[in-house]
Parts: sequence; C-alpha cells; structure tokens
Amino acid sequence: MVKAVATARSIAARALLAPALALALGGCLLTPDRPAVNLEIPENYRNGPQRPAETAPAVAQWWRGFGSKELNTLIEDANVYNIDIAIASAQIVQAEAQAGIAAAPLFPQLTGTANAQRSRTPASSTTGAVTRSQYNVGLTASYMIDFWGKNRSALLAAEENADLARFNREVVTISTVSAVVNSYFAILSAQDQLRVARNNLAAAERILSLIRRQFTAGTTSQLDVSQQEALVANQRASIPPLEIIVRQNIATLAVLVARPPANISVAGGSMRQLAVPRIRPGLPSQLLYQRPDVRLAEAQLASSNYSVDSARAALFPQIQLTASTGYQSAALASLFVPGAWYYTLAAGLTQPIFDGFLLRNQLAQARGVQMQYLETYRKAVLSSFADVDKALVAVQQYTLQERLQQAAVAASRRAFDVAETQLNGGTVNLITVLQTQLTLFQAENTLVQVRLQKLLATSSLFQALGGGWSPDNVFIDGLPPQPRQGRVN
Repeated sequence: MVKAVATARSIAARALLAPALALALGGCLLTPDRPAVNLEIPENYRNGPQRPAETAPAVAQWWRGFGSKELNTLIEDANVYNIDIAIASAQIVQAEAQAGIAAAPLFPQLTGTANAQRSRTPASSTTGAVTRSQYNVGLTASYMIDFWGKNRSALLAAEENADLARFNREVVTISTVSAVVNSYFAILSAQDQLRVARNNLAAAERILSLIRRQFTAGTTSQLDVSQQEALVANQRASIPPLEIIVRQNIATLAVLVARPPANISVAGGSMRQLAVPRIRPGLPSQLLYQRPDVRLAEAQLASSNYSVDSARAALFPQIQLTASTGYQSAALASLFVPGAWYYTLAAGLTQPIFDGFLLRNQLAQARGVQMQYLETYRKAVLSSFADVDKALVAVQQYTLQERLQQAAVAASRRAFDVAETQLNGGTVNLITVLQTQLTLFQAENTLVQVRLQKLLATSSLFQALGGGWSPDNVFIDGLPPQPRQGRVN
C-alpha cells in the first residue's frame, strides 16, 4: 500500500515537473536572437554647422515658410484628397485588422451549438418501423496554450506591420507634399522665364528696328539685319516650351489634389515673391525619430525579429485544451433536466516529428527576411544622413551662386543698355551689340534656373529632415501611440 502511494506521488511529481521543465527549456532555446545593427551615428553633418542645434526645427508644416497662400491651399487639398494618401490610409485599416486576426489565437475559442435530429428506421422481419428524435444544445471551448510564445510573437509582428503601414502613410504624405511644392516651383520658374523671354524679345525687336533704320540709311548690311532677325526668331521660339512646362505642371498638380486638369486654376506668380525659410538641421541622431522612412524600416526589422521568434516556436510541442458541455435528450420536453447534462474534457499535445523540413525551412526563410530588413534599416539610416548633407551643400552653394549670378545679370544689363544707346547714336559695332544681347539673355535665364534650384534644394532639405509630419501625431484608433522600447536591439 505504501509502495503504491509512493508510486502515485512519483507519477504526479513527474506530471507537474514536465511543464516546468518545458518552460525552462523553452526559455533557454527561445531567447530572442537579435542581429547587431552596427550603425555609426555622426556627431554633426559634414556640410552643416560645426555646433548644430540640440533640437531640430519645427518642420511639421514647413511649406508655410515660403509665404505663398496659394501653395498652402494646394497642399491642404492634397493632404485631404490625394489618392495615394487615401490608398495608404486603406492599407492602415488592413494592417490593423490583420493585427486583430493575429491576436485571436491568444484567446479561448468558444462555440455554441444547437441541433435537432429525427430519424426513422424501416420495418424488418422482426421489428416494426422505429422513429427516433434527438435534441442537443451544447457549448464547446478550446484553447491553445502559448508556452513558447509562438502566437504572441505573431501578434507582435502584426502590430509592427500596422506601425509600418502608418509610417508608410507619412512617407507617402511627405512625397506628395514635396511633389506639390516642386510642381508649383516649376510653374513659378517657367512664368519667370516667360517674363524674361518676352522682355528679351521686346529688347531684341527694338534693336532690330534700329538696325533696319540704319540699313535703310545705308550704314549697315543685310547680314546685320539677318543676324538680328535670327536672334528675334530664337527668342520667339523659346516661349512655347515654357508654356508647355506651365500647363503640364498644372495638370500634375490637378492629379495630386485629385481633380481633373480642367477644374483647377493656378495663378502662380514669381519666385521672387517667395521667402526662403532658414533651416536648423539639428543633430543627425534626430533623423532616427524624425524621418518616417527610417521608422518604417525600423518597424520592418522589428516585425521580422518577431517572425523569427514565431517560426522557431513552431518547432516545439503545441498543447491544445478542449472542453464541451451541454444537454442532450430524445425528447424536447426533457432536454434540460439534470440527467440530460453531459461534458467532455480533453488535452492534447502535438509535436512535429517529420514534415519534410517544412518548419525548419520556414525558420530559415524568416531569418533571411530578418537579415534583409536589417540591411534595409542600415541603408535607410545612412541614406538619411547623406540626404541631409547633399541638401545642405546644395542650399549653401545655390545661395552663393544666386548672389553671384545677380551681379552677372546687373553687369550684363548695364553693358546692354550702353550698347543700345551707342547703337542708337551709330557709335558701336553691331557684333558688340549682338554679344551683349546674348550675354544678357543667357545671364537672366541662368538666374531664373539658379533660383529654382535653390528653392528645390530647400524643399529637399526639409524632406531629408523628415519635415511634413509629427511623430507625436501618429494616432491609433484616436489615441496617441505607446512607444515600445528596444524595438531593434
């Protein structure tokens, strides 16, 4: 008797010890294995200030710094109506729903059943026909014990994918805003070039009139007249391509704000009417928080980390608990009497033994995706530093070039005015007049192009710094996000 009791206790102890050992073993084998990021974060930008500001600029609505009401209105319309942003928003809904689907296995599954059955057995040589009725009302519950964290890791991966969708929407928004800004600047630049072309055409026609009068007086040759006529024709021919730029960019803006081109009107103006905001680049490390594309790559990496955990946990035993209860009776009137109640309890353990190496290859695939997204994240961070440096040097050098080109235009204008005055007095060589015209026309066109490049570089710098969104304003179901620590460590 004592031996039997001891044996029973030993069996009970082993039964209780088995789950504990399984948990301990799982804790050792399923410790998260995170690859090292190995990123070198610079202290400042190569082309930025030597002592950068500790805080980055407030760039959530950076386009307002240019001081254009029309541009502000276009961007507001794009933020509301742009189709690409709407598509990205729909992807957020899908990703959040997928996270809900991934959370379902962590909860017990409860199913209610009710059925009624009536059957008739035909008569035989020994018995008559038999009619039977069966009524059943039941409840079934099942639960998969997530010992190894397989389902929880799948949920965390899905949550990171939902964050990924949110960051992707901000990436699309920034790209859309930049496209609106750049298209609007292209319109202003083409309008400035049109004004320059028309002014130069008027100046060339004045010179042509003077040369024709001198030709009539016999003081110039037909060659001089033909050369100036060619210059006038070239100036006229430069106008249609600029009109194409204006109209095509208006059509581009129409698509960005989700309107037909016939239903949009852009007044434009001049680039000289725009202000150029001053930008403090802040610290390079701030880009890891400010740029949504970097946050997107970070979420991808974190999701792949959890996917590896889930794939590895699938190699371990799965424990399923099932219970069912209800009432069953041959008569509906006696269905809920105490004697009709039944229940079943079951526990099952499933351990993959041989599946053609399916689970191991799924784990290897998950690790490959993890390494891919690790390198994608590293590239996104390094590219963000390069983007800021390239934009900084572009803003600096185009600002310098604009100042130098303004001096060149002023000098060319003075030379042309003197040449025109002397031509009117008949005291200058026509070759000199032609050269001063061409120099002035080229200098003015170059100045317009430099101003455009300066504005585009400023727009690129804001975009490189992550302007156009606020990390604190990414909401989940109307609530501010709760940051998770150690996402890619």
